[in-house]
Amino acid sequence: MSIITTIAEADATGIAAEAYADDLKDQGFVASHTRVMVTNPEAFAAWDALITAIARPMDKRRYELVTLAAALGTKSLHCRLAHGRKTLRYIDEDELVRIAEDYRSAGLTEAEVAMMEFAERVSTDAASMTDADSLRLRELGFSDREIVDIALAAAARNYYSRALQALAVDLDVTPGITPRLHDALVAGI
Repeated sequence: MSIITTIAEADATGIAAEAYADDLKDQGFVASHTRVMVTNPEAFAAWDALITAIARPMDKRRYELVTLAAALGTKSLHCRLAHGRKTLRYIDEDELVRIAEDYRSAGLTEAEVAMMEFAERVSTDAASMTDADSLRLRELGFSDREIVDIALAAAARNYYSRALQALAVDLDVTPGITPRLHDALVAGI
């Protein structure tokens, strides 16, 4: 449980009020991570601008797969559950359960598996990565821009996940996640 005192919805103004309204519109409640992170509204706005700049040009399915793999690497329940729900917009639940349980054997393309391995490795052992890691993606058809976007998406997920973990942010009950999908997303974390 985070010790951070957060802004009450009725008292939120500016960036905090906008973030709260976005959460309410998207999921029907204000997420604990939003409440904590808007304690520094300028950093929250910078984060939002950064993640938007990274995610907007990416294929949405690709972005969510990278995010799920990076969150697996950081052992972030917050991000696995929140992005598991978001991924349902692009991947049906049966496939997503298989991916969450073991993306390497979920029937993904070779390129998708390699992309997820890259993202997970960014989250677990980026310091030992070499050109060979990026070359593998290039060999599978990713452009230089796509490789950079994959690295940026994974690294950005690391930033946010680690901040939430460091602040002991409460884990919200994620609406729209069946018990089966929930269990698959949290397995191994």
